[in-house]
Amino acid sequence: MEERQPAEEGSQSIAPGPGRIASVDALRGFDMFWIAGGAGFVTALAKLCGGKIEQWLVPQLEHAEWVGFHFYDLIFPLFAFIVGMSAVFSLEKLIATKGKKAAYRRLIRRTIILYLLGIIYYGGMSQGFHHIRLLGVLQRLALVYFFTGALFIHLRLRSLILACAALLLGYWLWLSFVPVPGLGKPSFAMGQNWPNWVDKHFLPLRKWNGDWDPEGILSTLPAIATGLLGVFACLLIKNKSLSDMKKVRCLLLGGLVATALGYLWGLQFPVIKKIWTSSYVLVAGGYSFLLLGVFYLVLDVWKVRKWALPFVWIGMNPITIYMVRNLVDFNGLAQRLVGGEFQTMFGEKVGFLLLTAASLALTLALARFLFKKNVFLRV
Repeated sequence: MEERQPAEEGSQSIAPGPGRIASVDALRGFDMFWIAGGAGFVTALAKLCGGKIEQWLVPQLEHAEWVGFHFYDLIFPLFAFIVGMSAVFSLEKLIATKGKKAAYRRLIRRTIILYLLGIIYYGGMSQGFHHIRLLGVLQRLALVYFFTGALFIHLRLRSLILACAALLLGYWLWLSFVPVPGLGKPSFAMGQNWPNWVDKHFLPLRKWNGDWDPEGILSTLPAIATGLLGVFACLLIKNKSLSDMKKVRCLLLGGLVATALGYLWGLQFPVIKKIWTSSYVLVAGGYSFLLLGVFYLVLDVWKVRKWALPFVWIGMNPITIYMVRNLVDFNGLAQRLVGGEFQTMFGEKVGFLLLTAASLALTLALARFLFKKNVFLRV
């Protein structure tokens, strides 16, 4: 747990502590916002509007069933992208001042804590040893942080770029040209591809989709490439030889190029989140660069910041909010506040909106309380 000096409510409070970049904290919070009740609230608004708005927006707030990319498919890789950025912020100064051994100590400690939090998030031992989920969202983020950080400790930028390319191209070659055992040919189909086959035969204990896991063993490799994209973005932002506007242009241009290449690659290597295909890495990475470019322009260049305070409240304590939402039934608390006869009084759609708004408000209230009390939990 970290405590900071009290922050004033204003533009400066958005980036507490020296060396912090406002846009990164806000973007992290924007990402967590959708997990912490934002998706449900916007879904309720869309259903209240009805018509074409509902038809278009509601599917965007759900994962694509298999092939394809919806807005909600960006949430997880955007966090992995930010984890890559965090590795640079966390380790760069430590390497320079205390050396690689100190950096590895921090890297290993944070990886273990984050991985164990993932085990707890999915129930831990509550339903017995065989129900433990070894690989999940937080576990993948822990692995991305470790391997991205380890590569950053040892490699220079050019070698990091080569490592990222090798992960993406190697994964593509494996899935596209090596026959799946028992099938006799390469396949991207659900349950008939290499990542699913590896999970079925080598991933023990609980698997999210029966005999395979969307955060499984093999698909962790391209997820590390997503983390490396975050490393590249962070190194760009920290580059003192570039003007702020040139950084913005590079982020936006890089985002457009990566997204276009991802969709183009997807014509042969489909964009599939659940096996984290290389085309998916580029599409999600491209959108991540674009979002970071916009946030950096508005918050760090133009310094228009007050609108982003709710995102910063969440972004300064993302793991805390993520875990508390799992352990505390915010929807149940919202039901106690605006449910029952109060909800039915306004009809089904407005009642659903009230419930989701109350659940989101409770989350924001907790995040704001922690922020105002200058309590920031760090793994």
